[in-house]
Amino acid sequence: MKRIIIGIHGLKNKPPEEMLSKWWKEAIQEGFEKNVFKPRDFRFDLVYWADLNYESPQDPDEGDENDPRYLTFPYQPGSGEGPRERISVRERLKKTMSRTIESGLELLFIKGDIIAGIDRIADIAIKRMFADLDTYYSGKSRINPDVDAKEEFKKRLLEKLRKYRKYKIMLVAHSMGSIIAYDTLMDLGNRKIVDHLVTIGSPLGLPVIIKKILKDQGREINSKSRPATPESIREGWDNLSDLDDKIALVYSLEKEFAPSMHGVKPVDYIVQNNYHYKGKNNPHKVYGYLMCPEFSEIAYRFISEESFWRRIINRISGIVKP
Repeated sequence: MKRIIIGIHGLKNKPPEEMLSKWWKEAIQEGFEKNVFKPRDFRFDLVYWADLNYESPQDPDEGDENDPRYLTFPYQPGSGEGPRERISVRERLKKTMSRTIESGLELLFIKGDIIAGIDRIADIAIKRMFADLDTYYSGKSRINPDVDAKEEFKKRLLEKLRKYRKYKIMLVAHSMGSIIAYDTLMDLGNRKIVDHLVTIGSPLGLPVIIKKILKDQGREINSKSRPATPESIREGWDNLSDLDDKIALVYSLEKEFAPSMHGVKPVDYIVQNNYHYKGKNNPHKVYGYLMCPEFSEIAYRFISEESFWRRIINRISGIVKP
């Protein structure tokens, strides 16, 4: 069966769709080469939704940093090999917890049998931290107030999934794209639609998001409740997080999501996102995630299974002649 990797981007404005899709694929290919996997072509498509919230896409030729079209962190070959401080996992965890307390997010963590903060505080936190996410949950596109943002975001992903329904699909969801992906896949129930989900730099573990998910699923909100893993994922769900990624503040999804009936649940990987540009690191940037060794291995294994069986078929076809 033919295979495809479908990406869905995350928060904030983006370059034009064609350019962004090209950069995602080039970053994946660069990761293969950097991590000593044999270069090979593969099918890729992108779910693009930035135009629902932003009037004009980012422009790599725009030199004015005050212009809203200014592109701060583009893809460039080698941008995933920036220098990073090498510290132990334990030290990183301490650093992450310290940042959590400083940001005030501990007010939104599950405490006892309730989620602290209640709806109003949760909504205020989302609005302060993530403008795009606030748009998603509030229900209106910033560009077209007549469009239900949440339903349109999910519709665009669903259209891509249906377009490739005869393919084996790996869905790679970055940042807020992982929330759109999760909600869309949950809507599909037990229909198989995605073979493998990969979430990168995901905020799905944030208590405020968990609370929203539990509420949407009609589940009791307490310390024992865990959102379900979508039944529409049939082979696996890998979750990649850099501990310096402020969006993936709660990096462990294994503890937060219950297994599906098919035995699928998130598998966490702590990775090193080495993206940098003009001397600045950005451990949340998608290109760094797409070039890290862990993602390269997951993606290469997925696309290479097709070639393995194709070689077997070709070999048999060469032996059994009509």
